[in-house]
Amino acid sequence: MSKLLTSQNILPYHIGLIIDGNRRWAKAKGLATFMGHKKGVERIEEILDYAQELGIKIVTVYAFSTENWKRGEKEVHYLMKLYEDFATKQTAEAVKKGVKIRILGNIKGLPLSLQLVLKKAIKLTKNKQRMIVNIAINYGGRDEITRAFRSLAQAKVKPKEITEELINQNLDTVGLPDPDFIIRTSGEQRLSNFLPWQAIYSELYFPKVHWPDFDKRQFEIALLEFQKRARRLGQ
Repeated sequence: MSKLLTSQNILPYHIGLIIDGNRRWAKAKGLATFMGHKKGVERIEEILDYAQELGIKIVTVYAFSTENWKRGEKEVHYLMKLYEDFATKQTAEAVKKGVKIRILGNIKGLPLSLQLVLKKAIKLTKNKQRMIVNIAINYGGRDEITRAFRSLAQAKVKPKEITEELINQNLDTVGLPDPDFIIRTSGEQRLSNFLPWQAIYSELYFPKVHWPDFDKRQFEIALLEFQKRARRLGQ
């Protein structure tokens, strides 16, 4: 662990991870696409463990977007099963480590078996307080905002009564602070529908390394970059 990293108490409270580059990593190594996703999931486990070790309180992982359904049927099916296995394993680990699991996104649009596993994860970890891990799955920022406004309409909230706080209370991230830092691996410099409402003052970092190669050292480099930023928050 970097001495600079541990010597400064300037770690982000809430980190967003856009885990990009699994397929490109596999292609570069002459492997099947599925192997990239498998390695990517293994990397999620490692980075979440290290984030907790460092004392980071909230991590949001962009696992599967509303746009990802456009991918091939075999790839989507594999990802759903991979995330089901991941959630099953992580639930047991989360209970031991005091981690609360939350889901961002439209859970009803997922396969039933995955829905059941995710609901069990939420139930078994709901009282854990050491760390929060948000899994954004079947998530899209515009979809989240649309669902929030539908909720307000169904509650017959008058236009003049709508406030930013009321909108916040109807988002998937209700009760959570906005992300301080968002990391997107693989060099693409865009958010791709990830937390557009919440990310207005997030520091952004776009390393070229593909997600399966984003190890602890790469995470430290990212956090050191965050420590260099001057966060004025509009002031």
